[in-house]
Amino acid sequence: MNVEEFHTFCLSKPGVTEEFPFDRETLVFKVMGKIFVLTSMNTWESGAPQMNVKCDPGQAVELREKFPDQVFPGYHMNKKHWNTVHINAGLPDAKIHHFINHSYDLVVSKLPKAKRPQPLS
Repeated sequence: MNVEEFHTFCLSKPGVTEEFPFDRETLVFKVMGKIFVLTSMNTWESGAPQMNVKCDPGQAVELREKFPDQVFPGYHMNKKHWNTVHINAGLPDAKIHHFINHSYDLVVSKLPKAKRPQPLS
């Protein structure tokens, strides 16, 4: 997966915006103002892209055990709720999409119903 594909996939979800709120390196994707994916542009430029995604706490540990070379406790995040995923370390794009979708769905499920984004037509 390249950065353009990653970027397009993240932005394809309803209610998603992107910004660099911390520095000029950390790209953050939010749904209705809540973070669901972060990535360092430096990791893409170095050829070893990573992303932080929100994860169900029970699944987070399971995924780290199942994919020990690709999934780690969230870097600079609450390690109970976030995983760092090495994107081009042998995982298929479909699995990366699954991790992004899961993160998005978790964040949306915690939003008040009135603030949840409407599905795309």
